[in-house]
Amino acid sequence: MASRRIKPSLYISVDIEADGPIPGPYSMLSLGAAVAGRQDADGFTAADPEERTFYRELRPISEEFVPEALSVSGLDRERLGHEGAEPAVALAEFTDWVREVAAGAQPVMCGYPASYDWTFLYWYLIRFTGSSPFGHSGCLDMKTLYAVKAGLPLRAVAKGTMPLDNAVEQAELFANLMAWRPAPSAP
Repeated sequence: MASRRIKPSLYISVDIEADGPIPGPYSMLSLGAAVAGRQDADGFTAADPEERTFYRELRPISEEFVPEALSVSGLDRERLGHEGAEPAVALAEFTDWVREVAAGAQPVMCGYPASYDWTFLYWYLIRFTGSSPFGHSGCLDMKTLYAVKAGLPLRAVAKGTMPLDNAVEQAELFANLMAWRPAPSAP
């Protein structure tokens, strides 16, 4: 009976690009998201991750940046300073999108690794909109999920070994991880 009262979870893959290690002194430059799937008491149902997506490039919030971090993103800070969306507008649009796609479910952000993307996403949501559609802890780390299912130490799992480039690819990986049932290891 209790499971009937619990809302399903809608997993949303989020991939951000930033120009430094932490939000505030450094800027989130892009925010991409894709619906990965829905889980209720009957199990997980994968979504077509290309069907419901969100993407914005944002105007930097400070002059500080780490050249190495910026080079990973491939984004042009100067161009974003002129053409990037205002963070308050982009984050309000993102919040509206999350609420729309998650109607009737609780949204859960999933990322690889979630710790980096969640830090920027949550900080930006609170700073520029005052709230988070995910609450304060509605995130799931795909790296940890994979390590647990594969029976590997967390530090043995590296993003470089996974075919990930954006939120859509992360959503596909998440759906595969949710469906994967590893064979039990022999004693």
